[in-house]
Amino acid sequence: MQGMLEIAVLGLLKERSMHGYQLSKQLSDTLGGFWRVSYGSLYPTLRRLEKQGAVEQVFAKEEVGRRKNVYRITAKGETLFDSLILETGAQESSEDNKFRVRLRFFKYLKPESRIRLLERRRAYLEERLQQIQESIDRTQERIDSYTLSLMTHGQDSTRSDIAWLDDLITAERTQLTAATNGTTQTRRQRSAAVRKEQA
Repeated sequence: MQGMLEIAVLGLLKERSMHGYQLSKQLSDTLGGFWRVSYGSLYPTLRRLEKQGAVEQVFAKEEVGRRKNVYRITAKGETLFDSLILETGAQESSEDNKFRVRLRFFKYLKPESRIRLLERRRAYLEERLQQIQESIDRTQERIDSYTLSLMTHGQDSTRSDIAWLDDLITAERTQLTAATNGTTQTRRQRSAAVRKEQA
């Protein structure tokens, strides 16, 4: 959870400087559907990031007075964000939320990094799907209908997530190819223009 919250706080501060209440509201608005962040975890995270030099207060302590502490990301925070968002963690249940938090800030990643993270997530889900199927095959004769229904639901949800990831990967590859082709075409046009001027 700690790494997730650091990614979220640093990612939001990349967008604009905010005080704690604004950060909490943004976290709730954008990630609240699957993850609730309490002030009891947000403020210690801000203090820890400030101590590490990853965030800083916009106003000096003596200027704050009745004003709320407003935080902004530092160059060190930008570097920490980049390393945390690309970090390979243990593939466990918390990985679902970590992936969602990373996805929220995908716009800050290079296309190749986005594709790599999407493919890694897909491989993880393929493994999960196989484990669910093996579990169903092994136990369906002995379990009640509710448990089987729950396992089948997990299987269907995982298949749906894999299909969604396939669409995201395809879209990323299409954009990357278009960007690469556009860059190649621009280089050719520049080379042709230089040759024309030299002639």
